[in-house]
Amino acid sequence: MSTTGHHIHRPLRFLVGAMLPALMLVGCATTEEADPATGPPEAPQQLMPPQSDEQAETTEGVPIAELADAEWVEETASDNAIPRRAMAAYAGAALRMAETHPECNMGWNTLAGVGSVESAHASIGGAGLDADGVAQPAIIGPVLDGSEGVMAIEDTDNGELDSDDEWDRAVGPMQFLPETWERYAVDGNRDGETNPQQIDDAVLTAAVYLCDSSEDLTVDDDWVRAVTTYNQSMAYARDVAARAVSFEAAELDS
Repeated sequence: MSTTGHHIHRPLRFLVGAMLPALMLVGCATTEEADPATGPPEAPQQLMPPQSDEQAETTEGVPIAELADAEWVEETASDNAIPRRAMAAYAGAALRMAETHPECNMGWNTLAGVGSVESAHASIGGAGLDADGVAQPAIIGPVLDGSEGVMAIEDTDNGELDSDDEWDRAVGPMQFLPETWERYAVDGNRDGETNPQQIDDAVLTAAVYLCDSSEDLTVDDDWVRAVTTYNQSMAYARDVAARAVSFEAAELDS
């Protein structure tokens, strides 16, 4: 997913058809013109969902989609036009991180902001989440073959995750490179496997990655550092921040 050491994440942002409107790949894939009039964004308020009564004692061993209050998930998903299954993952990941990485202060709205930009909450290109929370059809980014606008990243997984044994491609709703997935993958739905196309696994892995890149997401510099490690573009950080703030505003208005 981004650069920690030599690990690099490339998000999915297409130019074609019904896909998202811009191609912005992290690292040195593109160059971004400095905009002196537009500085880095402020950290959005990090929102924490209410926990399910059934899971009030501990989240250990529980799939993250079951952690947040079901009525709250339904209402918040509707208020923000987020698919309910994706909303349950964002909320559950925030609650799990509150136990495992409390110092990070991960909010569900930051995860939703990333998921919105990366894959429109797993709906990009006609995709959707099935009953198991798996993106169908699989979400796979453009070939990173060094053509115009993208870096050249030779295959690292023998095509196991991205069906390409020559070049790497970012995969899943949160758009991980295979090498980064291998390093950070977390089993969010507790099925004994890690699948970048499965929304709980993908979102919780993104949360762990973001928190590994920063100390406290309520601090402006730390939040920007985390998000620009996920994707090395200040424009990307501003986009994620704007969406996270819009989710915050919807919650405050509800």
